[in-house]
Amino acid sequence: MLRELHISNLAVIEDATVEFEPGLNVFTGQTGAGKSLVIGAFEALIGLRKATDMIRPGADEARISGVFEADTPALAAALTAALDQTIEPGDEMLITRKLFASGRSSLSVNGQPATAAMMRRAADLLVDIHGQYDHQFLLKPSNQLTILDAFAGCVAQREKFAVAFAERRELRMEKEELAASATLRRQQLELYEFQAEEIDTAELQLGEFPELQARETVLGNVQKIKGEASAAHSALYDAEGSVTERLQAITHLMIDLAELDPGLAEVTDQVRTCTLSLQEAAFELGRYVDRLEHNPEEAAEVAERLNTINRLVQKYGDGVPSPDPVESVLNFRDELGEQLDHLRSQNHDQSRIDERIAQLDKQLAQLGEKLTLARRKAAKKLTPQIEKQLADLGMAEAKLSVAFDRIDDSPTGFDAVEIIVQTNPGQEARPIRKIASGGELSRTMLAIKSVLATTGDGQRISVLVFDEIDANIGGRLGSVIGSKLRALAKPQAAGKSNRQIAKSPNHQILCITHLPQIAAFADRHFHIVKTVVGKGKAKQTHTTVGTLEGDARVNELAEMMAGEKVTATSKKQAKELLNQAM
Repeated sequence: MLRELHISNLAVIEDATVEFEPGLNVFTGQTGAGKSLVIGAFEALIGLRKATDMIRPGADEARISGVFEADTPALAAALTAALDQTIEPGDEMLITRKLFASGRSSLSVNGQPATAAMMRRAADLLVDIHGQYDHQFLLKPSNQLTILDAFAGCVAQREKFAVAFAERRELRMEKEELAASATLRRQQLELYEFQAEEIDTAELQLGEFPELQARETVLGNVQKIKGEASAAHSALYDAEGSVTERLQAITHLMIDLAELDPGLAEVTDQVRTCTLSLQEAAFELGRYVDRLEHNPEEAAEVAERLNTINRLVQKYGDGVPSPDPVESVLNFRDELGEQLDHLRSQNHDQSRIDERIAQLDKQLAQLGEKLTLARRKAAKKLTPQIEKQLADLGMAEAKLSVAFDRIDDSPTGFDAVEIIVQTNPGQEARPIRKIASGGELSRTMLAIKSVLATTGDGQRISVLVFDEIDANIGGRLGSVIGSKLRALAKPQAAGKSNRQIAKSPNHQILCITHLPQIAAFADRHFHIVKTVVGKGKAKQTHTTVGTLEGDARVNELAEMMAGEKVTATSKKQAKELLNQAM
């Protein structure tokens, strides 16, 4: 429950502390006094609305803090999980939000920083707010389905269905894109496969191109090379007075000289070595000349190979001059391989997508049928409970049912539902959105809120907030609604054991109202007052929150009935309202 709410520098509230009772807490005051501002501050505290634009003029920051009590073990355990900090049953929990003029805000729980996600989870456990326009919420069939799912306790199943539905939708879009590009992919695949095969068939090797160029030069100049090489060989070895013959004579001469003067031995060895090297060179040159022949077939093969390489370089090379242009062709082949892998993987993706879509179809069918079963089962339990609440609200003859239609393409499941209401015997049952009476809508929403205050899994919402639930209703119906709010705020008998009546914890209710018939049922009555102080441009508006008791409360109820001019009659009527509400 909410123990205390402190508001500082928020709009017209400079500083206010509101201490709440466990039961029905009612706020009254003149129009424009700032009644909804208190609820707005509460909403800002728990992250249900932004309020950085509501900082009081002249202030650098606004501060809102609330003290909550985890009054049940179940609530304490749920808050522990939501806030990631230990909350024990009976613990008080201080939530503080600071709003800065720069647009920033900060949030803490028990002095520890908290995230917006944490606060959203905690808010779902702590509070349910019924605003002025929640009647419109009830009119939409999609929102009625949300209400039914909350009662059925199948929100998690619905979210699981939505996740699978979204995945299937994305895969279907991806499949359509693949199908639309299938022709282009097939053409690209055929082209890339042809290019890859053309390069692979050539069996190109790095270093091959310069070797072929050199060989082509030799084969194209065989006669010239052979003639000049033969002349060189003859001069070295074959001709009379050849170089080797003269060196041999010199070698013998040096040997004789070295015998006479040993100091010439080293020079003699050098001459001998030179002679032997030159003889070996002449021998190799002779062998080269003997092997060298004009070979038209080899010349044609080399020319053809070079043509093949040049053609591939022209088609697939990068155009950059290089000693070995084969390298650029092989690089292109590597890129082709990557493109081929990608295109083939897309074909595999098609199969994978089809397989995954089939899995999701099956999963969604199972989840959807479970949702439908849970919803139909819940509808049978929900409608009589709402009818009972409506009976307490003066609509004893009202009959409700939930109409189901099957749909196929929705993230919420296979069901479209609509609440059908027969408000009076003999009248046609109609969708709730066609009910003309605002009072009937108000009571129906309150009945639903009363039922959903304890959800299908027994988890109780701690604080219920009703912001002007009296819209579009009169005083007689106000008494009925006030009585229901009081009953909803009181402990309910849960069973008997050992002659003791066990009671479930009461709901704490915060209610803004213009009707004295509702205000009379309050366990604590707060009065919102707006005052203007100062003169001229120095004027400032202040809103204060006070507690009404005794004669002050009687006067407020009388003023709500009769206007500012309170009479003895209106006071008497106010006292009667209070007595009837006790």
